[in-house]
Amino acid sequence: MADAQSHLTVYRNVFLALLVLTVVTVAVAGLNVGTGAAVGIALLIAAFKGSLVANYFMHLATERKLIYMLLVLTVAFFLALMIIPLTDILTHVRQ
Repeated sequence: MADAQSHLTVYRNVFLALLVLTVVTVAVAGLNVGTGAAVGIALLIAAFKGSLVANYFMHLATERKLIYMLLVLTVAFFLALMIIPLTDILTHVRQ
């Protein structure tokens, strides 16, 4: 019973953190900062919220290193798929 209570406490704390970060995201949207800064801040907050969800609700915090290596590989492929078209666009814009 104590083990279940500790899990519930962790889930409640993560939920509260996600709730606070959502409020922060909405508050940042109302700030008078540039579009690039607003998008950057929103993406940073979203990445932090995603890591909370992945670590606690998907139980990746207790997984082996192989899971993390696969996650890093996935992020690397994602970045490559975002950067390759961007470099093509930038070379056409400069001409």
